[in-house]
Amino acid sequence: MKIPMYQIDAFTKKLFGGNPAAICQLPYWLDDKTLQNIAIENNLAETGYFVKNGEHYEIRWFMPHAEIDLCGHATLASAYVIFNYLDTDIQEVIFSSKSGILKAKKEVDGAITLDFPSRPPQAVEIPKEIYAALNAKPLEAFAARDLVITLSSEDEILEENPKLELLKELPYLCIIITAPGKNSDFVSRVFDANADVLPEDPVTGSAHATLVPFWAQRLNKTKLKALQLSKRGGELDCELDSDRVFLSGYAVPFLIGEIEI
Repeated sequence: MKIPMYQIDAFTKKLFGGNPAAICQLPYWLDDKTLQNIAIENNLAETGYFVKNGEHYEIRWFMPHAEIDLCGHATLASAYVIFNYLDTDIQEVIFSSKSGILKAKKEVDGAITLDFPSRPPQAVEIPKEIYAALNAKPLEAFAARDLVITLSSEDEILEENPKLELLKELPYLCIIITAPGKNSDFVSRVFDANADVLPEDPVTGSAHATLVPFWAQRLNKTKLKALQLSKRGGELDCELDSDRVFLSGYAVPFLIGEIEI
């Protein structure tokens, strides 16, 4: 069986920036073990799969070590593939997923806007592991699917080198550190202590489903500019509208081919 596969750099205008995702166009759903093995073989932070079902697409995302319930950059990459290679006449893609209905809209300037559920975090006590793992002093902690830790400045975000081995037992998918930005509304970095491939995620759309409502409340504004300060870097234009978060970004193709299983 031959499966079309695309590797797309998401949330960037330039090749080798943003977050790379492998996207597989499936005629029907394969068994979970095969999907997981393909993700392991790709050895990227995320492999996204979609299957067309009538007028919409079903979508799933796999890290090399587990399936995930929501992924922004692989959804943006999937929409890029559909808009540019498969269904070039449409302006919007509707995805059904484990996190409900997601939408992706093609903008006139080439950007793609994702429509995701808002996941506002709730204040929690700072875990003792965070104090031990971070060099900077954590100010506050908030939790949804991911744990959000505030630091005092963008410089502290950039300089942080967390001891991730101390965070493996925390009951969160990702650990997010965030602070006000110098040339943006807020900055962040995102870590998965249990990831073997990329313990620091380059650009994390799903994390912004939590960061956007968090910063929207703090800054008293609904439109925000976000920078993720990983080595590859990422830019997101964000908007909060009731219980939805809109994330806009660009994508660049790197590879188009097929895999054989």
